[in-house]
Amino acid sequence: MQQERVSRSMIKLRHLFRFEQTSGLLMIAAIVLALLAANSPLAPVYTLVHDIRIHFRFGPLVLEGPLVHWINEGLMVVFFLIVGLEIKRQFLEGHLSTPRRAALPAFAALGGILAPAVIYTGINWGDPAALEGWAIPTATDIVLAVSLLALLGSRVPTTLKVFLTALAIFDDIAAVLIIAVFYGETPSLIPLATATLALAGLIAANRLRSVRPSVYVLLGAVLWVAMLKAGVEAALAGVLIALAVPLRVPGCNVPSPLRATERRLHPWSTLVVVPLFAFFNAGIVIDTASAGRLLDSVSLGIIAGLFLGKQLGIFTACWAAIVTGLGQMPKGVTWGQLYGVALLAGIGFTMSLFVATLAFAEPALIASAKMAVLLTSVLASVAGLAVIARATRRPSSTEQAAVDGQA
Repeated sequence: MQQERVSRSMIKLRHLFRFEQTSGLLMIAAIVLALLAANSPLAPVYTLVHDIRIHFRFGPLVLEGPLVHWINEGLMVVFFLIVGLEIKRQFLEGHLSTPRRAALPAFAALGGILAPAVIYTGINWGDPAALEGWAIPTATDIVLAVSLLALLGSRVPTTLKVFLTALAIFDDIAAVLIIAVFYGETPSLIPLATATLALAGLIAANRLRSVRPSVYVLLGAVLWVAMLKAGVEAALAGVLIALAVPLRVPGCNVPSPLRATERRLHPWSTLVVVPLFAFFNAGIVIDTASAGRLLDSVSLGIIAGLFLGKQLGIFTACWAAIVTGLGQMPKGVTWGQLYGVALLAGIGFTMSLFVATLAFAEPALIASAKMAVLLTSVLASVAGLAVIARATRRPSSTEQAAVDGQA
């Protein structure tokens, strides 16, 4: 029976990775289209749509901003909601549900956060404005990293994919905390009180075992608007809503609200929201001036942090955890493959760009950060896939079944 459950779990994981592969290709296409649009005769149209003002009025309440603002602060709520649901599910019943399972990716994520932050800070120590971007190279893009790893197909052990996913989940937890603590504005009192009441309502709905989606949607909408008006990063409302959605309701013969929500919204997040975010945030003008920005301290800090810091921090932390017995090498995974994943974790696209828009107010600094993130993500993708492909031979069906059975 246990073996049957493990087999079903592996089948679901393979379906998920194929889905992520499709979404990753869509994101890459969106990035390419954005770069083409921003560097072609279509540039004025791209800028016009990017900056078009959109207003919402609900009686005395007025919400306004450019289209890119509503994508970053509005639609990205769905992305963070999926991140929050995945984090909660993995901790309650998934691959992070026991300390032993969670140890290695947790240590890896910690190393992959500290090393890039230290490298970036060291390069930008004398520039207070540039120092605001210290968190940009600490983030790994879970969609792109997992999607690109899936391109190698069945030759990659499922346990390696699970390790990368778990690492990215811990990375996302840290990114959410960093954004909330370091990049929020001083909150306005009345909206903050409203957000607190909405959050209390979500917690109460969870405690009362409510399974009505309308309850969570209504309270979640109030929470998002209140956080937006309070000056707190509004997109993080998605994570708070996710943590309130119950995984299961004891005594009620209903499907898991958490799984049902994740199943409905995951395609929208990865196939619509993330590509739209990529399209409207990757449109960088590439000219002599932008190429020159790659030599400024912000760009150098991001490039060194993501490409060198990520691999150094993750691989060193994994080695230390395994050698000391605090962590365990995933079944069927080699040191070469682990190093390749450490390289692949240098893909920092979605969350890194998101942090860049929060860290800097000056357009030139934002442009420098975006250019550096894009360049480093390409370098990390190529290097990581090359190392993993070289360190991996295609397993026989018998070998793969044995590894999956031990996962």
